[in-house]
Amino acid sequence: MPGTDLVRLRLALTAFFALDGFVFAGWVVRIPAIKEQTGASASALGLALLGVSAGAVITMTLTGRLCRRYGSHLVTVVCAVLLSVSVALPPLTHSALTLGAVLLVFGAAYGGINVAFNSAAVDLVAALRRPVMPSFHAAFSLGGMIGAGLGALVAGSLSPVRHLTGLAVIALLVTAVAGRALMRCEPLTPADGGRPAKGSAPRRDRRTRALVTVFGLIALCTAYGEGALADWGALHLEQDLDASPGAAAVGYLCFALAMTIGRLSGTTLLERLGRTRTILVGGSTAAAGMLAGALAPYLWAALLGYAVTGLGLANLFPVAVERAGALAGPSGVATASTLGYGGMLLGPPAIGFMADWYSLPAALTSVAVLAAVATAIGFTTRNVRTD
Repeated sequence: MPGTDLVRLRLALTAFFALDGFVFAGWVVRIPAIKEQTGASASALGLALLGVSAGAVITMTLTGRLCRRYGSHLVTVVCAVLLSVSVALPPLTHSALTLGAVLLVFGAAYGGINVAFNSAAVDLVAALRRPVMPSFHAAFSLGGMIGAGLGALVAGSLSPVRHLTGLAVIALLVTAVAGRALMRCEPLTPADGGRPAKGSAPRRDRRTRALVTVFGLIALCTAYGEGALADWGALHLEQDLDASPGAAAVGYLCFALAMTIGRLSGTTLLERLGRTRTILVGGSTAAAGMLAGALAPYLWAALLGYAVTGLGLANLFPVAVERAGALAGPSGVATASTLGYGGMLLGPPAIGFMADWYSLPAALTSVAVLAAVATAIGFTTRNVRTD
């Protein structure tokens, strides 16, 4: 593929990563208003929100096959359209049951597009021969921050229906522009139409499957920390360090900003250190940062710990997904993404149970423990070749 086509492909994929974060964050900030609208109890809302998780996990396991059959570019565009339309549906519901049903569709689109554009990005990384995967995930983080910020600005003046409908229109316009550019680029891994290509049997031996699972565990350890800090980080600052609600909210902002900065500089870091040392340095940094964030007796030290944790975790997930995809194509991306998403789901409830048994600071140290596990896995797999 000519260099100009590779640049066009990279820009189109970057737009879809940013769109994904933008749409998801826009939905998340309106959850309180939709809870009030549906009249759902906390437990009923929790069950309805499981629709997102269930739809995502089920679809992630299937999307790898769809990418092999139809190509990751087409699957990305179709899932983007479905994601754009489905984000407008939650504010139209009036019960927890119907909310759960539409969130199942939203989750399916979210899970599908994540596997599809990560698969396309893995192919592009191989074609460019540069470790640019973190830049795509930086776009996701930036899109999420813009979506959350916009949602916070309009929450007081726009109803959830108008806000999320507007979000859907914007997303469809971005999909139309970026999708046209993406579909004009030939997939770097052609679709097989459901027929295995002669002489190119996929590498699916036991060792490959085991390695893909191992890389997926790195993604799980990383996403566990993201989910835990998103749901419990502010509460720890407010409850255990007597921070004001505003200061407590700054805690997650420090984490998210540091993660975004870490991903923006991820390509340079990977080129200088390589994948293995990036995982070792990142995991060790995150473990040290989270110990400070969880156990420091002063607010400033905890905020610094959150920021250091974000820098450390920033590039672990992109590297894990890339290595899994290089080994097993879209199926590898699907496996690693599913495990990573499972970690994000596991984190918040696990922290809650441990906080009840011990204390919230002690529970948050589990993020440091799993970051150390990711470091150990990176060291163990340091000699594995995926190219």
